[in-house]
Amino acid sequence: MPLLDELLFVFMLTFLLFGAFLSFILQKKPSLSILAGLTFANLASLCGLILGPTLLFYGRSLDVYLPWSVLGIELQFSLDPLGAFFITVISVLSLSVSIFSYSYSRAYIGKHNVGVLGLFYNLFIFSMLALVSSSNTFMFLFFWEIMSLVSYFLVVFEHQDSQVRKAGFIYIVMTHIGTVFIIIAFLMLYQETGSFRFVDYTYLSQHLSPTIKTVIFVLITLGFGTKAGIVPLHIWLPKAHPAAPSNVSALMSGIMLKTAIYGFIKIVIGVLGTGPVWWGVSILIIGTVSALLGVMYALMEHDIKRLLAYHSVENIGIILMGIGTALIFISYGREDLAMIGLTAGLFHTFNHAVFKGLLFLGAGAVHYATHTRDIEKMGGLLKRMPWTGFFFLIGSISISAIPPFNGFASEWMTYQALLALGTAKLGVGMNILGPVLGAALALTGALAAACFVKAFGIMFLALPRSIHAEKAKEVPRTMLVGMGLLASLCLILGVMPFIAIDLLGPVTASLLGVTTFHISGYRWLNVTLLMRQGNDVGSISIAPLIIFAVLVLSALVVFLIIHKYGKFKKARIDETWNCGVAQTPKMEYTATSFSKPIRIMFRGIFQPTRKIEKDYVSTPYFPSRIQYKGSIKAIFEDTLYRPQLRFFLKLADKVTILQSGSIQLYLGYIFVTLVVLLIFAR
Repeated sequence: MPLLDELLFVFMLTFLLFGAFLSFILQKKPSLSILAGLTFANLASLCGLILGPTLLFYGRSLDVYLPWSVLGIELQFSLDPLGAFFITVISVLSLSVSIFSYSYSRAYIGKHNVGVLGLFYNLFIFSMLALVSSSNTFMFLFFWEIMSLVSYFLVVFEHQDSQVRKAGFIYIVMTHIGTVFIIIAFLMLYQETGSFRFVDYTYLSQHLSPTIKTVIFVLITLGFGTKAGIVPLHIWLPKAHPAAPSNVSALMSGIMLKTAIYGFIKIVIGVLGTGPVWWGVSILIIGTVSALLGVMYALMEHDIKRLLAYHSVENIGIILMGIGTALIFISYGREDLAMIGLTAGLFHTFNHAVFKGLLFLGAGAVHYATHTRDIEKMGGLLKRMPWTGFFFLIGSISISAIPPFNGFASEWMTYQALLALGTAKLGVGMNILGPVLGAALALTGALAAACFVKAFGIMFLALPRSIHAEKAKEVPRTMLVGMGLLASLCLILGVMPFIAIDLLGPVTASLLGVTTFHISGYRWLNVTLLMRQGNDVGSISIAPLIIFAVLVLSALVVFLIIHKYGKFKKARIDETWNCGVAQTPKMEYTATSFSKPIRIMFRGIFQPTRKIEKDYVSTPYFPSRIQYKGSIKAIFEDTLYRPQLRFFLKLADKVTILQSGSIQLYLGYIFVTLVVLLIFAR
């Protein structure tokens, strides 16, 4: 039904443009502006949720021609399986976030222009959907730039704060540095083909010289890596995410970062094809370093949104570990095994959008209720915000890769890809690399679990640490519905991962030429995926529903044993014994004390400093006040970026000599320039 597909696509983009327009023109009626803008965003998301899976399940593609051209370039939207998958991911998260935003956006009424917020919010989603549907590099770059500019305006929405403006400046500079690399790579592709259309690049890998392919690979890695937030190009990410409104942060982390993953896969795997082994090894190592450093720096953070931002760096690293493994297998001609890594990377892309979107919405709900992002000023929120706490707990378990939730399912597939790298008889180096990086992934999961024990425990348990936390109340119902949808998906994709694997089958088949199919009859209990390449057949399996059943049964058995043989049949509730002293929030474990063992363990990386100030009633034995301040070194800013900044500032000071203020000198510059141009024109 191509006509229905085309109508759904047109309606999807049109609804977002209507939502942006209505939000802006109704800005003097903020409640109506919010209602109109978000309703159209939800309608567009529903269209995408129908369109994306339909194209994937029925194996259809979509081409939508526009009646215009620019510089002789036809304007056309095209959806292949990879684009259809990303349409699905974008629509899932944007639907939940838009529902959440009905009540969340009302907090800005009277403080900021919600009409402008609705305008940029709808355009943001529109640009991402149009980006993954672009048929040529010209349209891709156009919508990439729209996405970057609109997201910048969303980041600096609360621009009265100087820190927000600074975060926005760093973000827009970094994203345009990345864009420069992408433009150069696309111009090189144009030079080789004379075309801007992606479809004309299909067989380009067979004709490109190894040198050209390598240069394009490096440019694409730098360009899209900057947007994705890989280490050390990540410095904008922990600054921009906290600055933006929480619903925007959910979209930026959940899906905007993934547009870089889309672009990387489309060019490197879809266009460049087979490359040298070091391509995959470099991506695998970049992913591993990003995952480890991301989670380690997250453990040091007490601002909940900065903490989640560093976890975005971590999870982008995990995604790249799967993709890097796939690139290594492609280099060895083992597309059947490459399918495991690519499926793992794309599956984690979907899962990260779900659980990270949930966590950012949970952080937004907590900020909405307590007016602070500092987890040291929270505490005791579970009694006051039980549903928010429950949903945040599900997101925390999911991101920590603990069964039966979705983070475990995709990370387990990543483990299998790494273990396959170690057993595929590709040489001693690969046999060592796979298990070693598998251990690094295991360490990443353990540190993530520790981080969210800290985050959830300090935020939701014990006693309130501030008046705002003590007076916090549960958030409005629409915010709970938005979080509840994502929490439900965390469980559904965790116990039934074949839903996502079915979506990914056409994607991996189109990119790798490897067919996948399931063993019939057992997929609800044990998802066994077979890969066929010629006469070779491989398999991977995961049994999340069995794991879920075992966990539930184990919990039931423990409950029955305690109930039957426990010493006390009836639970007694009493105050915690505290040596006869009344309990206060000052006696609780803090986030700083919780993370201190990790800070000591990795002090070579963090390079921590501390300062202790004491006031005494009578020295030296009777202190009246002790204040502890600890910090870690901003390694990448201090060693990589600040020296470059100082260099360019010095260079700029020397260049200012050219700006003398003399009109005669300026006319001389123009004359010399014209002479040089005439000489070269001849």
